Amino acid sequence: MKSQGIGFGKAILFNEHFVVYGIPSIVSAIGKYTVAKIEPCDQPKLILEDNRDATPNYKEEKIDQQNDSINRILKKMGIDISKNGIKITLNGNLYVASGIGASAASCVAIGRALSNYYNLNLSDDEINDISYEGEKGYHGTPSGVDNTASTYGGLIWFQKGENNIIEKIPISNPIEIVIGNTGKVANTAAAVAGVRERKEKNPEKYKEIFDRTENIAYLAKRALREGDYKEVGKLMNENHKLLQQIEVSSRELDFLVNVAREHGALGSKLTGGGLGGNIIALTPGKELQEKVTNAIEKEGFQTIKTVIGASWGGIE
Repeated sequence: MKSQGIGFGKAILFNEHFVVYGIPSIVSAIGKYTVAKIEPCDQPKLILEDNRDATPNYKEEKIDQQNDSINRILKKMGIDISKNGIKITLNGNLYVASGIGASAASCVAIGRALSNYYNLNLSDDEINDISYEGEKGYHGTPSGVDNTASTYGGLIWFQKGENNIIEKIPISNPIEIVIGNTGKVANTAAAVAGVRERKEKNPEKYKEIFDRTENIAYLAKRALREGDYKEVGKLMNENHKLLQQIEVSSRELDFLVNVAREHGALGSKLTGGGLGGNIIALTPGKELQEKVTNAIEKEGFQTIKTVIGASWGGIE
């Protein structure tokens, strides 16, 4: 008996970090995914085989967080492997790096695979809750935005609260983007803690920044619905500036953001926890996507060409 599950990578278009404080965020699943396969194991324990391609040292640095995450998922699902062990194998075409929802994709994939393996028939809403619990192993206090995109796919408006507000944003066609990888593994939990500390020290400065990010989210939602991608790009650029102001960007991220803009991207910003990881560039049309991809790769950095706004992450 063998079962598998799938979880999508993600790109945050607007308001990573700010989303933790109840500011709306816009996120999309991307067309890259992680697959988890589960099979019986003849020992009363869990064996994990992680075959995902990854940024050097990413998997090694995250191993303790990964183990914590899987234990949380098993506990949340009420699964006891002390008598009948299982083997989990991770594969898929999502290149594992900071900022593209790699941990959420694996949590969703594992949750779905366990649901299939044990015939639990869990709904997407239940998988999302389980994945959120798994994300705590990686992020301490996750916003919930990554696992939501990974579970449901598509382009999503997400606002954290007592009851999270989750809305699909309808767009006419998926939009091409480029993701550029700094090659630097980031510690999201440390980045989130740093923002909290600085916010407590400078409440007035941070209030001004947070108010503007909220405004940006509403303007961006309207621009996406109307297909005004130039406006979306401008707002992404402004969002990056605000992320710089709360000190979660880095020299490498700023460099890649500038390369993308100089080669025609309508907008570009860091995506995810920052302090390393990835940038996202808005490049509607295959031609522009190719041009920006080539420019980033010429500088010696890895890229992912994909789309946002496709239902179920637009499997390629």
